[in-house]
Amino acid sequence: MAPVVSRAIARRAIALLASVGAVWAISLYALADPATLFSLAIVPRDVNHLLGIVGMPFVHQSLAHLMANTGPLLALGAVMLFRGVGYYAAATAFIILLSGLAVWALGRAAAHIGASGVVFGLAAFLVVRGLYERRPGSAAVALFVFLIYGGMIWGVIPQDDGVSWEAHLFGLVGGVITARAFAAKRRAEAA
Repeated sequence: MAPVVSRAIARRAIALLASVGAVWAISLYALADPATLFSLAIVPRDVNHLLGIVGMPFVHQSLAHLMANTGPLLALGAVMLFRGVGYYAAATAFIILLSGLAVWALGRAAAHIGASGVVFGLAAFLVVRGLYERRPGSAAVALFVFLIYGGMIWGVIPQDDGVSWEAHLFGLVGGVITARAFAAKRRAEAA
């Protein structure tokens, strides 16, 4: 039994480190090459920047910006991985797509970059999942995430500081929608 558990933990750790490592590798490359940085940004309603829908979380404006997103990506990703690599990968992909599409369609005219929308999405997912599932473990995780990351909610308020509040808002919305869809799927499978 122990080797099976060890392999599962190893797979989850590798998935988390690989996903955050990809963010780091691409961000560092893009910081050295501003053309790459801009090509992976979302520029709303610009068909030349459709790649930004999935590229935005992988590029950051600075090393400080990248480091600010790394801790929450690791912490929230680790919690998501308790349900498995496939669960984490699917939820994260849905959040990236939903938030990226919304920023591309509705965001203000600017280059939007960074993984903070994914951070908002993962946090919202974990909180809302606890509300939908109403299971003690999910509720405890929801409360914990809310207590630690609940103050982020102010990041969805428009400010004139160059931060993509739209990515924050649509990441949060993407997390809520994804949590609802996952909860509905879980209920359907149980029935």
